[in-house]
Amino acid sequence: MTHHQLTDEAKPPHAPARQLTLRFISTRRGARLARHLAVQQFTEWTGLPYDSDPARAVALVTAELASNAVRHGSLPGRDFRLTLFLLPHGFRVEVTDTRPERLLPPATPQPADETSGRGLLLVQAYADRWGYTVRDAYTKTVWAEVQLRTTPS
Repeated sequence: MTHHQLTDEAKPPHAPARQLTLRFISTRRGARLARHLAVQQFTEWTGLPYDSDPARAVALVTAELASNAVRHGSLPGRDFRLTLFLLPHGFRVEVTDTRPERLLPPATPQPADETSGRGLLLVQAYADRWGYTVRDAYTKTVWAEVQLRTTPS
C-alpha cells in the first residue's frame, strides 16, 4: 500500500464493530496518551495481550501518527483527533490534524546520518494498509490498519 492510494480506501471497508473518538492536546504528552489509550482499547476490544504482535503494531503505528500530528500537523491552540475502529478483520487507527496543506512525503529510506524521517517507513512496515485523506480545507486524516492475527509462540 502506498501512501497516496486514497479514494475508497480512506474509509473503513466494513462497518466497524466498535468505534471511539477522542481529542488530544497537540503536545508530546498528548501523543503519548493517545498511544497508551489506543493499546488499552485494542486489548480490551480484542482480548489480545499487551505483548502480542498486533498490540505492539498498534502502539508503534499510533505513536508515529500522533507524533507526526503534533510535530507537523498542529496549529497553536488546535488539538488532534484519534479515532479507533474495531473492524471484522482488524483494528484501524485514524489521526486527524489541522494542517491539510502539509501532505505526507513518500515513505522513503533516509540517509543513515539523518536523525528523523523514518516514521512512515515504520508505519508501512507494521500496518497492513495505510494512507491519508483530506476531506476539507481544515483537516487531514492519516490512517493505518493492523490485522488481528498473532504469531504462534
